Amino acid sequence: MATSTTTYLTNPTVTITPATSGTLFDATSVTSSATLTVGYDPLESTSFGDTGHVFVKGLQAVEVTLTCYAYYGSTSVEATLFAALGTGTSTIVISPAGATESASNPEYTITNTMLSSFTPITGSYGELSMFDVTFTGGTFARDITSP
Repeated sequence: MATSTTTYLTNPTVTITPATSGTLFDATSVTSSATLTVGYDPLESTSFGDTGHVFVKGLQAVEVTLTCYAYYGSTSVEATLFAALGTGTSTIVISPAGATESASNPEYTITNTMLSSFTPITGSYGELSMFDVTFTGGTFARDITSP
């Protein structure tokens, strides 16, 4: 039996809401790369008589890495990242290909995530400046229902 394959061009949507400002920032147009890693911490539950390690699911583990074009101003990506810096209460919503959720376009909402550091000024002569940032921690929820 043949399996079907769906191919799509990557065009994620990304929004960031730092708790300190509470203002939703649509980072889609300034983000050139997005990586979402979700899972669970493994907790070892090996007992006497087991012939190999046994693990059970622990707490959720999540990491979001974004590469954003640098720009500055009161409503910029730099201001948004600065507002998120050092707090463990930011929210990120990310989908692989557009804003309408479905089984083929799941939306992930990451709450209480933390940006521990970022480099607000970087660049080389004649090149576009970019921010590479990684949010860690928090909890994730996956949604495939259309709004």
